[in-house]
Amino acid sequence: MNIVLLSGGSGKRLWPLSNDIRSKQFIKIFKKEDGSYESMVQRVYRQIKKVDKEATVTIATSKTQVSSIHNQLGDEVGISIEPCRRDTFPAIALATAYLVDVQGVDPSESVVVCPVDPYVNDDYFEAIKDLSEQADKGEANLVLMGIEPTYPSEKYGYIIPKDASEVSEVDTFKEKPTADVAAEYISQGALWNGGVFAYKLSYVLDKAHELIDFKDYNDLFAKYDTLAKISFDYAVVEKEKKIQVMRFNGEWKDLGTWNTLTEAMVDNVIGKGILNDKCEGVHIVNEMDVPVLAMGLKDVVISASPEGILVSDKEQSSYIKPFVDSFEQQIMFAEKSWGNFKVIDVENESMTIKVTLNQGHSMNYHSHQHRDEVWTVISGKGKAVVDGEERMVAPGDVIKMPAGTKHTIFAETELRLIEVQIGDAINVQDKIKYEL
Repeated sequence: MNIVLLSGGSGKRLWPLSNDIRSKQFIKIFKKEDGSYESMVQRVYRQIKKVDKEATVTIATSKTQVSSIHNQLGDEVGISIEPCRRDTFPAIALATAYLVDVQGVDPSESVVVCPVDPYVNDDYFEAIKDLSEQADKGEANLVLMGIEPTYPSEKYGYIIPKDASEVSEVDTFKEKPTADVAAEYISQGALWNGGVFAYKLSYVLDKAHELIDFKDYNDLFAKYDTLAKISFDYAVVEKEKKIQVMRFNGEWKDLGTWNTLTEAMVDNVIGKGILNDKCEGVHIVNEMDVPVLAMGLKDVVISASPEGILVSDKEQSSYIKPFVDSFEQQIMFAEKSWGNFKVIDVENESMTIKVTLNQGHSMNYHSHQHRDEVWTVISGKGKAVVDGEERMVAPGDVIKMPAGTKHTIFAETELRLIEVQIGDAINVQDKIKYEL
């Protein structure tokens, strides 16, 4: 089974845990059987492999998310990188070309495209497998998954099938309606459009060549920034005559806001937090090293991270985005392929960062032209390389790197250090990478 997971957006509705680099799908908030926590993308990937351990999984995403994906899923997962945002049709066309030209998948094979962040049980991925097998039959060029509605939602588009069978031809599509209109659609047998569909790779490649002048994956990637922004629904789905819908009546939730996300949380408190016995329906998610105390509150979410602190009525938390859009703040936390960093202090000409390198990983070998750096190792052991000279490091060691110095560090065990940057132009652009 081939699956393309669409991973986009900054997830600002889940501020302060999400930012422009760390989207909602990377927040570790779902409790596993062993008591640890996993993110949406880790949960979905695990569920796919449980249903089909041989599944080929490709994530279509922006380059800002690549480090987080490698950090959480390793290097085995395929990644189709969008050089810039061009809506869902170019993204899906690029991912399709990636599967054929880079991964070597036969164009006659089917692929299922779905969002990376639904909250579902394993039966959803069993249905995904059935969807792929239905596309293999060739009865239709597109096979959609229609979610059996549980209430007249105004948040989703609707698919109206021609009949009530498990697999039906599609009669029509409806845009997001009012609640009253949605109830009318449901009475006609309408299904939620969850953005899940299957097709043979050759079908979308042909559609892409009809709309875009390109030779292969590399050519499409090179001219990606020149492509028109257009959705897959508008470019393909709404124009396709040979189209089917398969019903799915299992659990399916879109956890796009704090209100819906807390419904899926097993624990009311993640991180350091205490609720007194007068609290009702209160959730705390705290990534800071200081305790949060809530007393006598009802239906409130409290979240704290290096990005900020949110205290909100759960219903009102759905309207957070315009307020977050007004914030001008640098990224304070990010996951990288080698570990993560957390900014702990910012001054006019200095920045202090706590860096964690995962065992067996290292930073790029690099230098900075406009700032000095000092590393103080606080735990673990490893090897630093400064201008080609190697030295072993352990807790208490200090490494100084004036501007222009090439440097990197390898973690033999999990390695934590405090990095102090000093200079009058501290920014992410001031970095030159080298081969080591």
